[in-house]
Amino acid sequence: MRFGLTKVTPARSGVWNPMEEIVQMQDMLNNMFKERSFGDRWSEPGILAPLVDVKDEGSELLVTTDLPGVEKDDVDLDVSDNMLTISAKRSSDKEEKDEGYLRRERTYSSFSRTVTLPNTVSAEGAKAKLENGVLTVTLPKLQIEENKKIPIE
Repeated sequence: MRFGLTKVTPARSGVWNPMEEIVQMQDMLNNMFKERSFGDRWSEPGILAPLVDVKDEGSELLVTTDLPGVEKDDVDLDVSDNMLTISAKRSSDKEEKDEGYLRRERTYSSFSRTVTLPNTVSAEGAKAKLENGVLTVTLPKLQIEENKKIPIE
């Protein structure tokens, strides 16, 4: 990735064209973001939260996300209408001793992500499982009666 001043080419008429400079800046930013690899783990620098998959399975929604290294006691799930909030924290403590050197490193990561669901769901009957670093949340959809006739008095 290279940063620096860019040479602005004058417009054909020989007059400076500010729009051309804006287009060049936009191209530079687009290239910068294309080169940035975000990786596949939520704990890497630059990642604020893991990716979430939402699958419609008829009467319920299935939400899955990868949470490597997270214990189930460190995950909080909140549901309200058609919103699911997943919060988690992870910490590790690593100690190494080698020829008189002692090194101790601690890391702490946390995030909170709210996902808008395609349907209104109920917390009653919801199930969650964290197994092998994969969180799976099953949320029953609220059944809304449609096309119900209203009698006129």
